[in-house]
Amino acid sequence: MLKPDAVQNGHAGAILDHILKAGFRVVAMKYTRLSEDTAGKFYAIHRERPFYGELVRCMSSGPIYAAILEKENAVEDFRNLIGATDPAKAAPGTIRQLFAKSIEANAVHGSDSDDNADREGNFFFSEFERF
Repeated sequence: MLKPDAVQNGHAGAILDHILKAGFRVVAMKYTRLSEDTAGKFYAIHRERPFYGELVRCMSSGPIYAAILEKENAVEDFRNLIGATDPAKAAPGTIRQLFAKSIEANAVHGSDSDDNADREGNFFFSEFERF
């Protein structure tokens, strides 16, 4: 997912270019905006964490691009491509190092497991929206 901060700052195209050049195939993509309720449901796994409220506010602050990406070893490769959550600690050339402003405004979301990737993909896309 390209987060509101990345979209608002005009980085969506450049980030997508990095993703495609890294060998990912876009299976589904949509431009949408999450309400606070919808963002809360998406991030329900973090409900008990201290950053949950700020995360929900941030994710509902503007439009996003939600996507399902495909590639061999997709989850691990995407996590490596986006870099550490804190852009100050992200490796050079990673998406977050290049485009994120802070831990909170970190440009992109990437699933942390195959199970979460399936759940998150199903959250945004029906079977008829995947190619």
